Amino acid sequence: MPRHGVATVAELVPAIGSRLCPGSSWQDPFGLPAASHYVLLLVDGMGEQLLDANRGLAPQLAGMDRVGATVTCAVPSTTATSLSCLGTGAPPGRHGVLGYTFRSPVGGEIMNALSWQHGDDPRVVQPHPTAFEDLVSAGVEVTSVGPERFERSGLTRASLRGPAFLGVRDENDIDWRVDLVRQALDHDGPSLCYLYERSLDHVGHGQGCQSPAWQRRLSWVDEMVQALSEELEAGTVVIVTADHGMVDIPRDRRIVVEDVPEMMTGVDAIAGEPRFRSLYTRDPREVARRWSALLGDRGWVITADQAIEAGLFGRWDPALRPRLGDVLVAMRRDWAVMTRTVAQEMRLIGMHGSLTPAEMTIPVRWFRVGTPAW
Repeated sequence: MPRHGVATVAELVPAIGSRLCPGSSWQDPFGLPAASHYVLLLVDGMGEQLLDANRGLAPQLAGMDRVGATVTCAVPSTTATSLSCLGTGAPPGRHGVLGYTFRSPVGGEIMNALSWQHGDDPRVVQPHPTAFEDLVSAGVEVTSVGPERFERSGLTRASLRGPAFLGVRDENDIDWRVDLVRQALDHDGPSLCYLYERSLDHVGHGQGCQSPAWQRRLSWVDEMVQALSEELEAGTVVIVTADHGMVDIPRDRRIVVEDVPEMMTGVDAIAGEPRFRSLYTRDPREVARRWSALLGDRGWVITADQAIEAGLFGRWDPALRPRLGDVLVAMRRDWAVMTRTVAQEMRLIGMHGSLTPAEMTIPVRWFRVGTPAW
């Protein structure tokens, strides 16, 4: 379970803000080091358990200092939700990006929070000021360095708005990224550069997080961290985190809803992703009962009302209720529930979204440039 308000990805930007703006109301539950310039590198898909299991391939990351607390992403453990937590400094129950796909707040269609297909105005989907915007208002120079095409994406405009944006054209060019980060920090006053890296997650989805390809990409990420340690101004604090972990799903652990007709009886729409399903229905108790019986110990099935009451999404805004599925299904161990209506799902090997430690726990590690750390 996420520790909302204590040790999740949502607390990171406010924690940095507390260091950059002494005397502010922001708090730092992590005990981050004081500095005038910070880099926050988020590596998509680099869960804490995966990083620890492959520490020999990532000596720079392995040697960094760790915060004392166990840190988690939010629920579901997926990119759109976690990046929204990071950017807004709020739990899903406030920012409203409730998964990879969920029901749009205006049109009512199932929207994709990454591609923004069927998505409404980003400021309607997520109307609250972001933590980045709050930092800018407080006089901090905030810059985002990421793939060029993400500058005007729906998710950026909804949950990550506020920073100046420096676009990366060649995502394999480490030197280019480091130069952009150095440019972002070239200010006399307090500054934060948010740096996003997505390729590890992409390799994990396509080839698996246990594959040699994933391991090679982790070593590449480690090279980027080393380059940051060598090229940035002394005294800069670099913090590395992630949005979720990942598990590989064997072919014989995939339940396809079209092959089990009882699963979709009474279900008006299915959203989410294979490890965390969101079911829209007018009869949630009956659907939850049936899915629970069909899945047995392969999945955890609860109604939305139970999930909200349990604090799964943190502080809850009742206005978000139409977005959330009426029944939620979190898969256990290495099981997944698939649908052929989303063709790309069927090609995935590595997946995430559920509440296992492999998916939920994320690293928060740091070093100060110019100070030997390993």
